[in-house]
Amino acid sequence: MPPKQILKGNKGSKSKTPKTKVVRFQIRCQKPVDDGIMDCASFEKFLHDHIKVNGKTGQLGDTVKIVRDKAVITIIAKAPFSKRSLKYLTKKFLKKHQLRDWLHVIADTRTSYELRYFEIQGDDDDEEED
Repeated sequence: MPPKQILKGNKGSKSKTPKTKVVRFQIRCQKPVDDGIMDCASFEKFLHDHIKVNGKTGQLGDTVKIVRDKAVITIIAKAPFSKRSLKYLTKKFLKKHQLRDWLHVIADTRTSYELRYFEIQGDDDDEEED
């Protein structure tokens, strides 16, 4: 019979206060802002007014911070925060400002979204006919 393994480590030194994980999400809206069809400041205000914390909108408190740097909006939140909700709110903003026909929301990295134009296939047909 093999001998029992002895586990090493701290047995009773568990922390009483759980660490809150901070998540960062970015929404890049560089192309529409450069073209002048979208205002990044109004999008930041829209997010501030519509993000829910504990079932209440507009009361972010210390759990969610929204920071705008030119055309990049960064949302810094404590752990239980959904990236999917940011996509939903972004699409809602685009629909409200009638930009949903030209722009769509793409997840370019694991923690960020980017607003891009739809690629229209009709432009290629004109070049091929010549």
